[in-house]
Amino acid sequence: MPVEKGPAVTGPRRRVTQRDIARISGVSQATVSLVLNNRLDGGVRIAAETQQRVLDAIRDTGYVADPIARRLADQYNRIIGVFTYEPVFPSGARDFFHPFLLGLEEQAERLGCDLLLLTSAPVDGGRRRMFADGSRIRLADGCVLLGQEVDRGDLERLVAEGIPFVSVGRRDDAGGPVPYVGADYPVAVAALVERAAALGHRRIAYVGRGEGPESYADRLRGFRAAAAKAGVEYGRIGTAAAEPLDAAVAEGVTALFLEEPADVPAVTAWAAERGLDVPADLSLVALGDPTRPVSIDLDVAGFTIPRREMGRQALDVFFALIEGAETNVQRLLPCELHDGATLAPAPTGRNNS
Repeated sequence: MPVEKGPAVTGPRRRVTQRDIARISGVSQATVSLVLNNRLDGGVRIAAETQQRVLDAIRDTGYVADPIARRLADQYNRIIGVFTYEPVFPSGARDFFHPFLLGLEEQAERLGCDLLLLTSAPVDGGRRRMFADGSRIRLADGCVLLGQEVDRGDLERLVAEGIPFVSVGRRDDAGGPVPYVGADYPVAVAALVERAAALGHRRIAYVGRGEGPESYADRLRGFRAAAAKAGVEYGRIGTAAAEPLDAAVAEGVTALFLEEPADVPAVTAWAAERGLDVPADLSLVALGDPTRPVSIDLDVAGFTIPRREMGRQALDVFFALIEGAETNVQRLLPCELHDGATLAPAPTGRNNS
């Protein structure tokens, strides 16, 4: 009597990759990515038979999970990933990132979509890696990037592979335009420099890095341009430490523009130790909102970053991208200026002659 054989026993099935799909269908990996992400607009032309070969390979290998399968049919999951290189979850009410998250959550509810916090990305060299093995970014329709600093390589790959994404915060181009919703720091900082100049300050200083994240570079750029236009002498102090602050005051600086508003308590304590009154002897201007929780008793002159609105509009930009809508996908929102009590007329007899 013949023996009936059961199904062959095999080991764990290796995960199919885009490279496998490219090899099976005889196309490049970039072409597979374009088909997977339905990014066949913007001048990209792929023959219908080539697209069909890719889709056949996807179906035959089982590569396409259900969420991506629906995406191929132009039926998005309405799940948006939120990725950050910094540990911003959970965030307390006083945390710098909290208003961004509130804006994202509120707009997601209005649009009827869900947010997927991509927090499982492994840490490599002290930073999360977006495209490391096991990344779940493709479970969502795309992602929102949140944080002060992002990885340039990841930005370039997102742009190159056509993965829908938007950055909360302005980003420089990365092999192509980067969609973003940012704060218009140059305009806000310039307005404050103009106010200081109108109050008679003829020598001012920027306190902070002025480089690294685009938000810092934008602040310094606005500061320098406005100071030069107003005919004000200016310089930069890299850190809010006693020695460089002493040197600045000795050189006649009468107004300090703080890149990091959380430095206000330390600077006011330093000024008090030297018998300097704020603002009678030295004016202080805060360039935004504190990025770390601090207690600031002074009514500090400066501006407020539209963080909540940036979060809201980030999702508007994201859906405009995936729906192919004609809209502005690089937005700068105005900051709200605050007069405050720490910016006063320059003291007489110092540098205002």
